[in-house]
Amino acid sequence: MTKPVTKAIIPAAGFGTRFLFQTKAMPKEMMPLIDKPIIQYVVEELVAAGIKDIIIVGSSNKRAIEDHFDLPSEELLGNLRNGGPKKQPYIDQVEKIANLANFVYVRQKGPYGNATPLLSAAHLIGDEPFIYTWADDFFSPEANSTKQIIDTYNSYGGGVFACKRATSDDEYGKYGFAAGETVNDSLIKMARIIEKPGTKQDAPSDLASVSGYLLPAELLTYVEEGSKTHSEGEFTFQPYVQAMIDEGFEFYAKEIEGANFYDTGNPLEYLKTTLDFGLKHPELGGPLAEYLRSRL
Repeated sequence: MTKPVTKAIIPAAGFGTRFLFQTKAMPKEMMPLIDKPIIQYVVEELVAAGIKDIIIVGSSNKRAIEDHFDLPSEELLGNLRNGGPKKQPYIDQVEKIANLANFVYVRQKGPYGNATPLLSAAHLIGDEPFIYTWADDFFSPEANSTKQIIDTYNSYGGGVFACKRATSDDEYGKYGFAAGETVNDSLIKMARIIEKPGTKQDAPSDLASVSGYLLPAELLTYVEEGSKTHSEGEFTFQPYVQAMIDEGFEFYAKEIEGANFYDTGNPLEYLKTTLDFGLKHPELGGPLAEYLRSRL
């Protein structure tokens, strides 16, 4: 029997230096995609997949995230009420955002690396499997990558990495690639992950680990033990996944189907993502397409 997956951790302590000076006073996770911040798309996907508790691991400059998912201020509500019935949908929407999930905010403490947010939130996870996902890269919302990896977990157990097929040579220098036994056309039972192999020839497959993970609670014990001896370099959790695989734990690499992958962590990809979301927008898509045709 698999335990239900109801908790998620979102690391959000970075400084977003690639977007300075916009991110000097605003978290990169709060940068807008049309009419909502990037992190809201991630949260909405988690909630749609059945996640109830969302732990956001941040830092002192991330108060705007906390405010965004809080109840609206009376000042804002008063302004909207003064607008009459036509502003009621805005009131409904801002109140809905505050009630999407149970939000918990934790300050990150520890060395640089993707294992540190896990260490910071471990006391809130207990013995339950959980989702670990970024707030600046994600798959098309309609594909719901979180639901796909939870469905994989419900069928096979173990941990699950969300993956995409590499489509360009440069991706082999950016991501980790899954090696192992093919289960079906979209799933590999992992024997190992090869981090940034560099070339297609050196990669064990074309299935790249990106965006999110479903991780067993046992991993947190490995991370906590590893933190006691970690002394230099990046503190990452992938070596502990490998240790678990070597000791008999099962992990799967799941290709997210029917989705585009978006990485908004650099300016060019952020612009591309904004254009894609703008073109899909029911009201803005047509006029935006016309404008782009006129410019090109």
